[in-house]
Amino acid sequence: MSARHRDQQANDLSRENERLRQELADKDQQIHRLAEQVSEQQKQIADAQKQIADLERQLALCKQNSTNSSKPPSSDGLAGGPRERGRRKKSRRKAGGQPGHRGAHRPLEPAERVAEIRPLLPEQCQHCGQALPAEIEQVQTTGTVQRHQVTELPPIQARIIEYQCHRVVCPQCGESTRATVPEEALGHFGPQLTALIAYLTVVCRMPRRVVEALLGQVLGIEISLGSTQKCWEEASQAVAAPCQELERQLKDEPVWNVDETGWRTNGAKRFLWAFVAARYVVYTVAATRGSAVLIRLLGAVFQGVLCSDRFSAYLKYHSGQAQFCWAHLKRNLLGIVEFTKHSAVERFCRDALAEHARLFRLWHKFRGGQIDRSQLRLRSIPIQKRIFALAERHLDSPHREVRNLATALFEHNERLFTFLEQEGVEPTNNSAERALRTGVQWRKICFGNCSAEGELATARLLTVAETCNLQRLNILAYLSAAIVCHRRRQQAASLLPR
Repeated sequence: MSARHRDQQANDLSRENERLRQELADKDQQIHRLAEQVSEQQKQIADAQKQIADLERQLALCKQNSTNSSKPPSSDGLAGGPRERGRRKKSRRKAGGQPGHRGAHRPLEPAERVAEIRPLLPEQCQHCGQALPAEIEQVQTTGTVQRHQVTELPPIQARIIEYQCHRVVCPQCGESTRATVPEEALGHFGPQLTALIAYLTVVCRMPRRVVEALLGQVLGIEISLGSTQKCWEEASQAVAAPCQELERQLKDEPVWNVDETGWRTNGAKRFLWAFVAARYVVYTVAATRGSAVLIRLLGAVFQGVLCSDRFSAYLKYHSGQAQFCWAHLKRNLLGIVEFTKHSAVERFCRDALAEHARLFRLWHKFRGGQIDRSQLRLRSIPIQKRIFALAERHLDSPHREVRNLATALFEHNERLFTFLEQEGVEPTNNSAERALRTGVQWRKICFGNCSAEGELATARLLTVAETCNLQRLNILAYLSAAIVCHRRRQQAASLLPR
């Protein structure tokens, strides 16, 4: 090969190498651009996934109600999905009593309660058409009398008592002395009417203006809005001593169920607390939801069993025996399994719910007298072990809700099973939640209080109403007697269980 030919071939190879290097550089730039695009798209996908997760979480929060979260039933409505009521599958049976149902009939009242007897006689014989006597003394009767009772209200009208205070001249000294009005008759409204106004407000949850209208239209009692308020305040003052006595007894009670809900005073945030024992209830309105309220009412250290939800105030205050509410745990589990579409999460929740169902089947057998407490403890041991092991396996779960719930089950394991050992302890905090329901209904009607005195009156009258209800006392009669004692400057009867 000639030198000229070799030089030309070398030049061609050099140009080819240069072209290939240029193509390689172009490919590198293209790969770099594509890598940047992939990185940008991955970032967009990550942002979109995060946004989707946030939207799903917001949607789940909007769909939460009292059956799948710790939200109270009063919050159900437009803000969340409606609660499922009744059977999920419609029954084929018709509404009403079923074949074989014995039925329930109103029993006849005893003779001493019957105010009037009206004998009824047939006007003529059904067989021959002969006219029959119209007087009971003129007829001959046979068989037993068919009794039919009708309960009716007497004519409703106010009973107005006028006290005329005469001035009497003494025959000895010639001076005159005027009689004084009895203490229980001071003011313009008697104890029973004053108690009725408080009853309608607290027990019936009627607004003041509705009470005013009811008294005017039904009883014919013209009363101003301010007078209804004064009657309400007097009823509160009348029961002050019994309520203070109940508060002093708080720290000595062996078991308390406690819960709290929001309240308002002149638009400012307050909290209505309910302390529920076996035979009485104590309410208080406080400016805080913290443990300071528990310290004020139960003392720095409470020796009994405190039953509550897992709110931080109870954890901070009480380090002794406690019972956490299983109903709250169940609702949390239902909420997680309903709004988190992940197999591991669903498996954890369904396993926990299955153990919950087994535990409560045992509890209902104990409540029904089918097993005693020793059998309850013995048969619950495997369930406790499985719940503890399930929680331990999910302490490091990548899902926050599962991890939080597993941590609660693991760290507070002993506080979930106190009801198995202690008499008077329930596995749920339903008694406190039911006690708060009256306050919540009242709050939705009256929108809270306007003063500190109103807060005190609210707490006292709710305490009396719920305590009388637990002890099966006539609330209206107790309030009337308390107002009479108050006007006579005496102390009302105690509400402590005997």
